[in-house]
Amino acid sequence: MSQTTFSSLQLSPSLLKNLSTLSYHFMTPIQAQSLPHILTEKDVIAQGKTGSGKTAAFGLGLLHKLDVKYFRIQALVLCPTRELADQVSKEIRRLARAVHNIKVLTICGGMPFGPQLNSLEHGAHIIVGTPGRIEDHLSRGTLKLDNVNTLVLDEADRMLDMGFQSSLDAIIDQIPGKHQTLLFSATFPDKIRSISERVMKHPTMVKVESTHDDNSITQHFYKTDDKERMNALRLLLLQHHPESSIVFCNTKRETQQVADKLNHYGFSVLALHGDLEQRDRDLTLTRFTNKSISILVATDVAARGLDIDAVDAVFNYHMAHDTETHIHRIGRTGRAGSVGVAYSLFDEDDDFLLALLGEAIDQVIESKQLPPKSILSNEPIQAQMITLQIDGGKKQKLRPGDILGALTGENGIEAKQVGKIQINANGSYVAVNKEAAQSGIKKLSQGKLKGRSFRVRKV
Repeated sequence: MSQTTFSSLQLSPSLLKNLSTLSYHFMTPIQAQSLPHILTEKDVIAQGKTGSGKTAAFGLGLLHKLDVKYFRIQALVLCPTRELADQVSKEIRRLARAVHNIKVLTICGGMPFGPQLNSLEHGAHIIVGTPGRIEDHLSRGTLKLDNVNTLVLDEADRMLDMGFQSSLDAIIDQIPGKHQTLLFSATFPDKIRSISERVMKHPTMVKVESTHDDNSITQHFYKTDDKERMNALRLLLLQHHPESSIVFCNTKRETQQVADKLNHYGFSVLALHGDLEQRDRDLTLTRFTNKSISILVATDVAARGLDIDAVDAVFNYHMAHDTETHIHRIGRTGRAGSVGVAYSLFDEDDDFLLALLGEAIDQVIESKQLPPKSILSNEPIQAQMITLQIDGGKKQKLRPGDILGALTGENGIEAKQVGKIQINANGSYVAVNKEAAQSGIKKLSQGKLKGRSFRVRKV
């Protein structure tokens, strides 16, 4: 199949040049199908999975029509979770690197109101946020949408699943009648159909099948029961030793219980679910993405839209309630051309679901033999990195190079022992190899960053 280049679009030379520096040469299917319509300012409904390139599709659409000299909020992007909103904001900023003085603000729940008020008073061109917090600001009069000409509903199906219907209605009522609406969704249930009919004008429908081909993810299924389910999961983890994996559970309670049990058995694991404080959610994600824990146990809602690359394996502790969710779960592995693997545990109550799933993936689903119980005595593989937290970030003018330089300076640790560095507003995280942890803490604590001393600790 021939690929379409970004240069075939009527984008500004500066946007095209920046795309080239980001190595964005060819459009993904969802970009190729939706961008020509988006750029002519049509309303678009695009159905596609996470990882299909949808953020760049609507991001380029926003930036193409944005008037930087007009310092008003011209675009609003709504996302179901703070994690997805953060990811979308980062991608829009990357795409906008060639556009000077553009301001993108992230407005989400789980964050203090004060700093958001301050940022809003200073103005912005693009707002990315969650419906609940955006509605809060509208009701307080701290946010005005009078100049919005583009509304994006990202992962609209998940926003409705999470109960944001009334918030969406309240927000849409505050946007001028004449605007472009771009709706992106992994599924297209009746609720989405009704909201699109209400807020969109003659929308163009774009549908892209999963970006994973049949060869990118290998699926294995194992029949078990509740009594043996934990042992089955342990056996698979101990036999296959994935460096990074996600275990999906159907409830928040089960998520925490499974993580606690795996931790008891010596695995490097943390849970991610809606009952966690936002700070704990952020730290959990940081530790997982920088490989200082190897297993993330998560609910579907918590994992939706997360910016997680290169997960070696996905485990379904219980089968998902529907085929769409199952396919979405396993799509976390086998991304970007790599080969992934998914292991699913099922019981006799899942027969109907398995029949539907087999039809959807065109595969006869048969139970495989679990590994021998003798390997339960094996030691779990441990994550090779640990995370150090530094009490300084962007506001203290810290950059990744400052942290790397401090760690690897005179009598420091080797650069290859330093992993992912993440700089936030008032704090930073750096992953270092376990054997270099004490040396790393010493170097950062006793040395200077930007001429200052910062508190450093292992998290």
